[in-house]
Amino acid sequence: MKKYRSGVMFIVVLAVGLSIVSACARTSDSGSGSLIVYSSRNEVFVDPLLDQFADETGIDVSVLHAGASAVNRIVEESNNVQADIFISNDVGALEFLRMEGLLEGFHPEGIESIDSAFRATDNSWFALSARTRVLMYNTDLITEEEMPKTIWELTDPVWQNEFAITRGGNAGMIGHISALRHEWGDQKTLEWIELVKDNAGAIMQGHGDIRRAVGAGEFKFGLVNNYYYHQQLIEPSDNHVGVIYPDQADGEMGAVVNAAGVGLVKEGPSAENARLFIEWILKPENQQLFSYASMEVPINPDIEKIGEAAAISDYKVQGMPLSQLGTFFLDTKDLIEQAGLDLELR
Repeated sequence: MKKYRSGVMFIVVLAVGLSIVSACARTSDSGSGSLIVYSSRNEVFVDPLLDQFADETGIDVSVLHAGASAVNRIVEESNNVQADIFISNDVGALEFLRMEGLLEGFHPEGIESIDSAFRATDNSWFALSARTRVLMYNTDLITEEEMPKTIWELTDPVWQNEFAITRGGNAGMIGHISALRHEWGDQKTLEWIELVKDNAGAIMQGHGDIRRAVGAGEFKFGLVNNYYYHQQLIEPSDNHVGVIYPDQADGEMGAVVNAAGVGLVKEGPSAENARLFIEWILKPENQQLFSYASMEVPINPDIEKIGEAAAISDYKVQGMPLSQLGTFFLDTKDLIEQAGLDLELR
């Protein structure tokens, strides 16, 4: 019997009241209990994972796909906790919640498979798959030699209206700008945001929109996470695309890396099942499922990456420890809003 309930159902029920959802979710006819997951990650990647967990354990899983608002929701519900697990596309969001005292640490079986650089000091969150900020380009419109080779070059007027970016509220953009603040300081980063915002030919809702537009030849290139390049490569058409890992020369900062991962919400309604999920997701086959679904690179070096992806060790990476992203989280959002990039779409 399938125990997983769709995000659409859960969101409809939420309109009646989250307290009712929690009460209903805890009454599974299997007797195995429930699990409530909040996610800022694309539901295409999350839902099959939760389906498998539900099928293997008999636990009734409900998921709220809340996008960028998931963090705010967890903060707002701190006095009436609704979520058990948070699946995030941004380590900065996870560390921010830990710093706010909203995640709970423990020592799950399998945690040693994740290097300490990619998990919280108390293991309340850990990364499972990494993505790198790259420039994907249309090979019919521009050559690799002609492409910009650094992120700063996106401010050059020569590229006006030739490329696309996401809106500032996108988790990938927040993490990227946090890394730039660490590298450049706020003044230069604000200048970069303002110049790139004015230079871009389009500001889109998500990276999927960008990859499709670049593949279709609407723009010469776009700023995306690396797995969107791999996704476009396997499309049946519009797949003449290449990729630039920026800032690779001597003295340059290296490509910006972020990661997706999982956090244990403190005092969640189904704490035992939440811990069970954490240990389940740390099993090698489930770590692989987590990363393969999106074509990201596994954090665990013992898990084979998809064939087309470059390993993190294959290129120069910007030196900011991922755990520090959390210290920049709120101020980065403020800086993006100050530059007018937050909600703008065009």
